[in-house]
Amino acid sequence: MTRRTIQRLAAIGGIVGMVVAASGTAAYAAPDGLTVVAVRHSLLGTHTWYQQTYRGVPVLGGYYATHTDTRTGATSIQDGRFAIKGTPAGSAAFARNRAESAVTGRLAGSLLRSAAVIVPGDTAKLGWLVLTDTRRGTVQTVVDASSGTMLTEKNTIKEVTGSGQVFNPNPVVTLQNESLTDSGNANSAVLASAYRTVSLTQLNSGVTTLKGAYASNASSSAVTSSSRTYTYNRSQAGFEQVMGYFHITTAQEYIQSLGFTDVNNSAQSYRTTGYTDDNSYYDPSTDRITFGTGGVDDAEDAEIIWHEYGHAIQDAQVPGFGSSSQSGAIGEGFGDYWAYTMSSAVSTNTGTVPLACIGDWDAVSYTSTTPHCLRRVDGTKVYPGDFENEVHADGEMWSRALYDISTALGRTNANTVILEAQFNFTAGTTFAAAANSTVSAAQSLYGSTAAASVKAAFQARGFI
Repeated sequence: MTRRTIQRLAAIGGIVGMVVAASGTAAYAAPDGLTVVAVRHSLLGTHTWYQQTYRGVPVLGGYYATHTDTRTGATSIQDGRFAIKGTPAGSAAFARNRAESAVTGRLAGSLLRSAAVIVPGDTAKLGWLVLTDTRRGTVQTVVDASSGTMLTEKNTIKEVTGSGQVFNPNPVVTLQNESLTDSGNANSAVLASAYRTVSLTQLNSGVTTLKGAYASNASSSAVTSSSRTYTYNRSQAGFEQVMGYFHITTAQEYIQSLGFTDVNNSAQSYRTTGYTDDNSYYDPSTDRITFGTGGVDDAEDAEIIWHEYGHAIQDAQVPGFGSSSQSGAIGEGFGDYWAYTMSSAVSTNTGTVPLACIGDWDAVSYTSTTPHCLRRVDGTKVYPGDFENEVHADGEMWSRALYDISTALGRTNANTVILEAQFNFTAGTTFAAAANSTVSAAQSLYGSTAAASVKAAFQARGFI
């Protein structure tokens, strides 16, 4: 079974070391001043991502990528390297351990790792990149190695606001009942017919926990079973752990069925305990999904699980994906669409509970109108008039375009096109560039008619 080959950017000094596309840079020949961080194999080609370095030190935001068409041998290049202006210090006056201590102390967190980086700008600087594990995910801080001044700081998580025998996808959809409530995480007779007994595939041999080829339970007090029988109800912590394992695994099995063997093809870490907010997030710094337990426990709703897995998919395809407002919106929109397309295989579209409504069960805790939805994928927003510079709101435009592509091409062809196209995105891609890449993928895979349908979907949203 092919495994994805990746050295995550964080390991060489920048979880978002490849997140800013530089403009006006000249084309350089690899591999001088470059370090390979990821190699991906899609249906149409091989995609190699490099980290820019300066005197062996990673340049924050500098990247270079090559995309080789396996049919023709033609290679295209995405060059996001920065010109290094001035002469960055060769040694640090402000020691690395001082930077680590100052940052982790201020954030009341624990050190994940740190590394030297070159910070480009009008005058390039030597900096310390410090990754801190905090209650709300990983925080990336860059400290000036000469003065100790904080240069930048950001939370690196990708999240969805809001909330597994299993629910498939959730009791609101299965029972077609919008009046269900969380009731303090209690099990109830009304939910009995919403439970499904499923096969948990791909489990690792030799262990009794929920760890397998495509999903790895990292929850505290992780459930175990020597007989491999994990039967719980929603009032028990083990229920959400089973939900996470089953729905992440089935999502990866579906991706493999489309022909992709290198799209997040590894054991995705997740946890369903320890985070009490009504929120969930994917943290690329640790490659882990965390599901909150506020309101309806988020991992009780497979559509929330699939949304977060959507972030992991894109991060695996394009290291550091989602660095700009538009690529961030694409990430949220794809996550919502991935929840929709996975749910469509096990759900019925009705007027009471429409398929386009995402997170129906999770949303009963924070919405008063019906149908209860975290968001929808059939909205009417158009760019740029409806652009709010808020990734979840703006993602509704991208998810609608993908929804229309699925309607036009059918689920299998649409998802093949969408996943193939994402290999050619940059971390900070624009709506237009990502849309055109998707049109190109449709043309290469299925011809002009399919490409025209994809183009029309993006034109309807104002992207091209």
